[in-house]
Amino acid sequence: MKKVRITVMKMAEYQDLIEKYENPIEHTCDMKLGHTFLSENGEKPENFCNSAWESMAYFVKELANGHGNFYDGWMKNKNSAMISCNDGFRPVSFLIEAEEEL
Repeated sequence: MKKVRITVMKMAEYQDLIEKYENPIEHTCDMKLGHTFLSENGEKPENFCNSAWESMAYFVKELANGHGNFYDGWMKNKNSAMISCNDGFRPVSFLIEAEEEL
């Protein structure tokens, strides 16, 4: 299986939606722009957000198994995908890429 690199590419926060719909919470997201995680054997990296993992697990596992080219050419690099977590208030976009085997 290939290792899959997961990189935090973009983070957004929709304050208008937060104020209108979200109950106050103390702790939100631990992700930081530029953080990189490594998935081995298609498994969730240690200390990785469960909610974000649920959004991307399928793609990571497919890339780890040597598959790709999602949606018939969606990505310029067929061994990658751009996936966002499912937080509608603070979405985080991740670039996931299969690493070349050595």
